[in-house]
Amino acid sequence: MTSSSPPAEPSQPNLLARFLTAIGYVMAIPLFFIAIKIVQEYERGVIFRLGRLVGARGPGLFFILPIVERMVKVDLRVVTMDVPRQDVITRDNVTVKVDAVVYFRVVNPEDAVVKVMDYIRATSLVAQTTLRSVLGQSDLDELLSKRDELNQRLQQIIDEATEPWGIKVTIVEVRDVSLPADMINAMSRQAQAERERRAKVIHAEGEFEAAARLAEAGDVMAEHPVTLQLRYLQTLSEIASEKNSTIVFPLPIDLINMFLVGQQGNGGPAANRGPRRREVPSREEESG
Repeated sequence: MTSSSPPAEPSQPNLLARFLTAIGYVMAIPLFFIAIKIVQEYERGVIFRLGRLVGARGPGLFFILPIVERMVKVDLRVVTMDVPRQDVITRDNVTVKVDAVVYFRVVNPEDAVVKVMDYIRATSLVAQTTLRSVLGQSDLDELLSKRDELNQRLQQIIDEATEPWGIKVTIVEVRDVSLPADMINAMSRQAQAERERRAKVIHAEGEFEAAARLAEAGDVMAEHPVTLQLRYLQTLSEIASEKNSTIVFPLPIDLINMFLVGQQGNGGPAANRGPRRREVPSREEESG
């Protein structure tokens, strides 16, 4: 009866290979997840390979080389940024407090990552300095009445400053202008004086037009005296409609004229003519 031989022990190289394979599987799983990158529609992924710029990728799913490549995501949506309230001295030496809002977006993600450290903060600082500079060169009246022109000028200057960074500034709006209390009172008095001036001018123009119309009406009444009688009757009807006890009897103008002419022809009223003076003969006439 033959005895069975014991099983052979696995060799040392086989154990090492299995161990290394297990370690490789364990390391490959996290590296696989690191290599997978998903970029949204409104994003772009800027890829660096060993520190050198490769380009921008996305949107969608793609892979990068772990450890060798690195990705920086950049948002391409419009950013709404509030410019903090600034103390501005206008050209006519009026101190005002102004704040604004800036709308911008990234059009070149590579420049936004490579050429500036923080493009949002950099754009904010440029907007603040430009706001003080542009408004400081304008008068208070321009700041209050020509807001659209100032907004367009601000947008153009800020856009030119941020263009090398791959930033496009679309809209700049001066949102609020705070004036000192004494300046508000002065502007209120000025506006009131201007309204009073316009009221006086309008009243004077109305008086002038009314006088011109009255002169024309006088000429018509002079040519047609009967129109004055019609005007008397109309006035009488207007007074009667007010339900008062006043009674007006219109007297024809022709009758008054006849009466006046008669008085002038008779030498005036008799009351104005005194008694005749009796002549007394002088002493020379008596002696003669």
